[in-house]
Amino acid sequence: MIKFSLHPVCDASHKWEDPIYSRDPPYDPCVAFQVAPRSCIDLVSDHCTSITIVASTQGPARRKVSSSSSSATERAQSLKETLDRDRGKEVRKSTYAQVELPFWQSNWFLALLLAMAAGFFALALFLYLGLELPNASPSSAMAAEGVEVTYGSVIKLMHERTKFRLHSHDVPYGSGSGQQSVTGFQGVDDSNSYWVVKPVPDTSAKQGDAITHGTVLRLQHMRSRKWLHSHLHASPISGNLEVSCFGSDQDSDTGDHWRLEIEGSGKTWKQDQKVRFKHVDTQGYLHSHDKKYTRIAGGQQEVCGVREKRADNIWLAGEGVYLPVNSSK
Repeated sequence: MIKFSLHPVCDASHKWEDPIYSRDPPYDPCVAFQVAPRSCIDLVSDHCTSITIVASTQGPARRKVSSSSSSATERAQSLKETLDRDRGKEVRKSTYAQVELPFWQSNWFLALLLAMAAGFFALALFLYLGLELPNASPSSAMAAEGVEVTYGSVIKLMHERTKFRLHSHDVPYGSGSGQQSVTGFQGVDDSNSYWVVKPVPDTSAKQGDAITHGTVLRLQHMRSRKWLHSHLHASPISGNLEVSCFGSDQDSDTGDHWRLEIEGSGKTWKQDQKVRFKHVDTQGYLHSHDKKYTRIAGGQQEVCGVREKRADNIWLAGEGVYLPVNSSK
C-alpha cells in the first residue's frame, strides 16, 4: 500500500493500489509521481512544500523514504507544466475548430450577398425611373381607363382589320372628283393622320360633350382643315364610293356628315371601342381594305365607302388628345 501525504499543511490526500510497489525493495519512490492522478499532482504543486512517500510490500519489511521539499516541488512543477502544455494544445484545437465555419457563414460570402442585393436594387430602381417603352402606344394606356371621345378631341382612327390609320395629305385624286385624297397609312408617327371631332352646325353640342350612339358628327383633318367627305364618285381602285377631304372651316355641307354607330351595348363613344361611320347622304360605310396605291401614295391603301354593313368597316379611336367630359349641364 502507498500513502500519498502532503506537508506541512494539505487539505487533500489520495490512496491507491499499484503493482509497482508489490515487489520487494529497493524501489524508486519517484515512481509515485508517475502513477499519481493529475488532480493530485496539481494539488501537490499548488499547496505543498514537502512530500513523504510511504510504501509497503506484501512482506513484513517496510521502508520510509523522504525527499527534500525542493526536489519534490521541482518534479511536481515539471509535471504540471507538461500537463498545462497538453491542455493548451487541446484548447487551441478547440478554438480552431470553432473558427473554421462553413463558407456560407463566412464574412466574405455575406459581404458578396450584400453587394449583389444592392446591385439588383439599383438596377430595379433605374428601370423603374428611367426606362422608356417606345413601342407602347397611347391608345393602350387610355384603353384601360375607358376614356370617352368628346367634341374637340384630336384623335387617330384605326381600321380594325388592317391596322392602318385614316390619313389625308395635299395630294388630289387623279380621277373622280379630283379632291384631296384620303388613304390608309400604316405608320403610327404621322401628323397627317389626326382628325378633330366636331359637331354638325346648328346643334347645341359644345366642346367636351360626350358623343352617343346615333349622333351625326363631322371629322376635320387637322393639318389641312378640310372635312372628311363622300359622294357618288367612284373610288380609284375598287370603284366603290369615293371618300375625300373637302371644304374649310367656313365651308361645309351635308356631304361632311357621318352618323356614329357603336358596336355592342355601349351608349357613348369611348377610345378603342368598335364603331362604324355611316355617310348620311350616300348611306355608305367608311371602309378600307388591303388594296394599295402605287403612284399617288405608294404603299398606302384605299379608303372608300361601301353600302353593306360588314365586319371590315369597323374603326377604333386610337392615339390622340382626348378632352375631358364636360361636367356642365
